[in-house]
Amino acid sequence: MQLTRFTDLGLRVVMHLVAGPAGSMPGTRTIANQLDLSYAHTTKVVARLGELGVVATRRGRGGGLTITELGRTASLGWLTRALEGEEEVVECEGAKPCPLRHGCNLRSKLRTAQDAFYAALDDVTIADLATPDAGPVLLTLEPPTGR
Repeated sequence: MQLTRFTDLGLRVVMHLVAGPAGSMPGTRTIANQLDLSYAHTTKVVARLGELGVVATRRGRGGGLTITELGRTASLGWLTRALEGEEEVVECEGAKPCPLRHGCNLRSKLRTAQDAFYAALDDVTIADLATPDAGPVLLTLEPPTGR
């Protein structure tokens, strides 16, 4: 299973925030630059993370992003599901339905595998992602040169 770019960016943003010092509020542009992400995509991801209650945002001077308590304690499985949406691994019933869909077991087997994938992530919290090895790296990232 491959995660969408949107989910990938969302996970990178929360990892960066959870590794940061308490009280720090980097801006969306700062995070986008440090993680070498598109500012436009980062803005959309941050908006969704805010809707989910994972990050708190404050606009204007002295504003920025901070990870919430939910953001620290949420399971990686929950957040990944929330960012990915309810899409199935294969599309059997779309605009051009698969002619094999009535006698095929592939859809149910892939759904079982997808559920197992998410279940494996349910045991990991967002805070678990900022390991002692990863935390310092996340905090010392510099914007790429040549941009």
